[in-house]
Amino acid sequence: MEQVTKKTYRKMTDFILLDIANGWKTGIMIVLMIVVFYLFLIRPQSQKAKKEKEYRDGLQKGDRVMTAGGIHVSFVSRDGAWAIVEAAPGARMKVQIGTLQPIPEKKQ
Repeated sequence: MEQVTKKTYRKMTDFILLDIANGWKTGIMIVLMIVVFYLFLIRPQSQKAKKEKEYRDGLQKGDRVMTAGGIHVSFVSRDGAWAIVEAAPGARMKVQIGTLQPIPEKKQ
C-alpha cells in the first residue's frame, strides 16, 4: 500500500475544497433562479389575479362589462360563481363571474 505523502495529501485536500466551492456556486445559482422566477413570473401573475378578483367583487348593478366572448353587457346580479347579465333590454344571460372583465378603453 502506498503511503500518503504531504504532496499527495495536499492535492487531495485541494480537490475536496474545490468541490465544496463548486457546490456553493451551484446552490447560489439555484436560489438565484428561484428568486428570478418568483419576481418575473409568479408575483406578477398573483397580483393580476388579485386585481381581477377585486374588480369582480366590486361589480354593481348597471356596470358595463365584457364577457370572455367579447359581448358587451350590463351587470344585473350575482349568484355565487354565476352572474346575470343583460345584453339588451329583456335579454338576460347567466354567465360565470370569472368570464367578466372590464371593457377595454379605445386607443386614439
